[in-house]
Amino acid sequence: MPYDIAIIGAGPAGATLARLLDKRYKVLLLDKRDLMEPEEGERTKCCGGLLAPDAQEVLGRMGLAVPAGVLVDRQLFLVRTIDFDNHLERYYQRFYLNMDRKRFDEWMVSLIPPHVDMGMKCRFTALSEMNEGYEIAFIHKNRIYTERARVIVAADGAWSNVRRQVFPENPGIIKYIAIQEWYETSESIPYYGAIFDSTVTDFYSWIIAKDGRMIIGSALDPDREARSRFEKLKNELRDFGYLFGKRIRREGAYLLRPRSASGIITGNDHMALVGEAAGFISPSSAEGISYAIRSAIALADSLNQGIEGFQYRYRKNLNHLKRNIMLKRLKCTAMYNKTLRGLIMRSGILSTDIME
Repeated sequence: MPYDIAIIGAGPAGATLARLLDKRYKVLLLDKRDLMEPEEGERTKCCGGLLAPDAQEVLGRMGLAVPAGVLVDRQLFLVRTIDFDNHLERYYQRFYLNMDRKRFDEWMVSLIPPHVDMGMKCRFTALSEMNEGYEIAFIHKNRIYTERARVIVAADGAWSNVRRQVFPENPGIIKYIAIQEWYETSESIPYYGAIFDSTVTDFYSWIIAKDGRMIIGSALDPDREARSRFEKLKNELRDFGYLFGKRIRREGAYLLRPRSASGIITGNDHMALVGEAAGFISPSSAEGISYAIRSAIALADSLNQGIEGFQYRYRKNLNHLKRNIMLKRLKCTAMYNKTLRGLIMRSGILSTDIME
């Protein structure tokens, strides 16, 4: 086999794995974007670009510090929670790093050692199983290429093409579509807005200020009414007092939400799934960067002990992450039940008073 390990996707999960794998392995990393020599205006991942405390912690444990060039000009220390169901509003203290998600991914890729072969602007298309692994096909500059690897790693996000070709639909996962629109605004927004409205979504919506612009986003049931419910959200925000002008761009992506640990797919003897491709994402907040990095660390540890039997070790290494997902599911009981959420918000517990 020309490659020991082929990684599809160079986001936080794929880039972390490529960086941590033992040098004795011949590794190929593919991504449909160019994260080494990016082009102006190139498409970015649909993401709010907030680095949550869990992700900050895991980066710190790896000895990494986020470069200043990755951060944007407004850092956020508050969550403004707006509950349209109960007509309530509270502020809560939280500490996020507000960043440019594309520059964050470029930085993560820049840390990958030179012995890893990287194919940027390569779109994975298909795979076929062989006795000792898989053959993969991908397109680069309108030409089809194939490579073989003993282990394929799906790090290609929630709508993983790798996962969909090998594994059936998983009833343990709820599928959403995340829609974000960027707007010009003159309004000062020194917080992260979390919005709850069960007539829009049974998950949540968000407002983020970034470089003088306003992001409005929501995780929606991907049916025919998703767009109209997103418009309803924007109208509610206007009526609530938000001012936003010309739309700069719209973006969208699928989002997975695990119902239970059974929604996590780790792979098989010649394949592993990491990050959102495996189903690792917070079911309460949709935070995924910390899970992407932690699942990649768990897989690197198992593979660095040898390819034989790596899947057993990987599943064992993931037990703590699965327990964390289950704790977040319990948190959902309070967050997404409008009666319980109303009681908690009215009590003012853990909330922060804002000085006028």
